Amino acid sequence: MDKFTKLTGIAAPLPLINVDTDMIIPKQFLKTIKRSGLGVNLFDEMRYDDNGDEIPDFVLNKPAYRNAEILVAGDNFGCGSSREHAPWALLDFGIRCVIAPSFADIFFNNCFKNGILPIVLPQEDVDKLMDDANRGANATLTVDLENQTISGPDGGTIAFEVDAFRKHCLLNGLDDIGLTMEKAASIQSFEEKAAQERPWV
Repeated sequence: MDKFTKLTGIAAPLPLINVDTDMIIPKQFLKTIKRSGLGVNLFDEMRYDDNGDEIPDFVLNKPAYRNAEILVAGDNFGCGSSREHAPWALLDFGIRCVIAPSFADIFFNNCFKNGILPIVLPQEDVDKLMDDANRGANATLTVDLENQTISGPDGGTIAFEVDAFRKHCLLNGLDDIGLTMEKAASIQSFEEKAAQERPWV
C-alpha cells in the first residue's frame, strides 16, 4: 500500500453522526473483490438521486470538495457491518485521512490496513477543523503523521495520538502482506531447516 507521511489536501466537512458502512458504500456494490472502482459509488445514496443524477447539495458533489483528500466527520464514523469495501471506496475516491471524535472499531482497524489514517480527536478540536473545512476551496489541512500534528489554514496546530505500530506501518506502506514479506529471509531459513529435519512433511 502507499506510504502515508505528510498529507496536504482539501478537507470536506461531513457533520453527521453514526455514518455507517452501508452509507459509505451501499450493499449492492459489494459484489466485487477488487479495491478499485468503488470511489464513484462512495456515499452513493447521498450523492445521487433515484435517476442517478448528482445531488448538488451533497458535500462531495460541490466543486470545492470534488478533490477532497481529508474528511472531517461526526461521532461513531464507520459503524454498522464490517465491510472492508468502506475504506476501499474512500481510498478510491481519494480520501487518505478521516478525522472524527470516534470510530467503530472494525472500520478503524480496516482503515490502517488499507492506507487510510483515521484520527480520533476531542469534539472541540473536531469542531475547529469542521469550521476550517467549511471554507470550501480554502479548506486545506496538513496532516503530518511523523510529528502527529494537523495544521489548519490559519497556521494553528492540533496534536493527535496514534498507535506506534500502526504509525510505523503507515509511514512505511506496510499492510499485512508487507509485514510478512519483511520476514521473508527468516521464513525461507525456517522452511529449509524444516525440510532437512522432516523431509517427509
